[in-house]
Amino acid sequence: MNTTAAPLHSDGMTVRHLDVDISQGFPIYWNNHDAYRSQLLNALSFMFPVGEQFFIDSVRHFAKDVAAQGLTELSQDIKHFAGQEATHRHLHQQYNDFLVSKGYTPWVEHALERVIRYTAFFDPLTKLSITVAYEHFTAILGDGLLRHQSWSEGMDPTMRTIWLWHAAEESEHKAVAIDTYRAMGGGYLRRVALYLLISLEFLVYAFVQSTMMLLKDGQFFKRKTWGSALRFWFGREGILWHTMPHWWAFLKPSFHPWQHDNRALVARWRADFANAYRPLTPQPTRHPA
Repeated sequence: MNTTAAPLHSDGMTVRHLDVDISQGFPIYWNNHDAYRSQLLNALSFMFPVGEQFFIDSVRHFAKDVAAQGLTELSQDIKHFAGQEATHRHLHQQYNDFLVSKGYTPWVEHALERVIRYTAFFDPLTKLSITVAYEHFTAILGDGLLRHQSWSEGMDPTMRTIWLWHAAEESEHKAVAIDTYRAMGGGYLRRVALYLLISLEFLVYAFVQSTMMLLKDGQFFKRKTWGSALRFWFGREGILWHTMPHWWAFLKPSFHPWQHDNRALVARWRADFANAYRPLTPQPTRHPA
């Protein structure tokens, strides 16, 4: 991890319209014809629409307070954050509707809806701290998709476009929630306590939803499925080895997402997929602080 001369923000973000059409569906095993890899990411997709609306609401709650403090760049970042998450939510809802039409139960979506109802009694800063934790996980996984070719090789081209777009934008806005949290006086203990809880919750949700989908397919007990899972988590570029340094980094009191500077990966994605999207907002050019 690069922790030297880290920028305090990305080099700009924009809201994009992705030029893909999944209205006619897609192969269920779109990830290199691999049941486990496909259903793990399909399971994560079921988390996104409900979760991303919660993220938007929790960050936007403080938009006026951020503007009142004169934090112009952060105020603009909040608008772009909300726009990017809204487009993610919209596309993943189409994605999930197709999965439901094929008989898959969105258990995790209903579980998240119940949890979010309980958070109605939480104060806004606690809700924002939950968003900070989840945004760190999506940024870690997004970085892995952009960084490790083995994570995306063999994907159906349309699905690869969707997942790398999502990964790049999660990287672009990875600091917005925590910058807002700190601007509003959020402290270390609340941030870390909720992070530890959500670390467990995130793993349980992903495991239960993907297991339900693999059981439906008759793939869960197959040796090939378990072999794929072990390679994807513990192989040479496995999820665990990629994730752990970033997971531990969050526990530092001085943690900031841009201490891990992956702007080059985002720039490479912008160049490689320039014809796959249309910017809906201007993209500001920024320089490291």
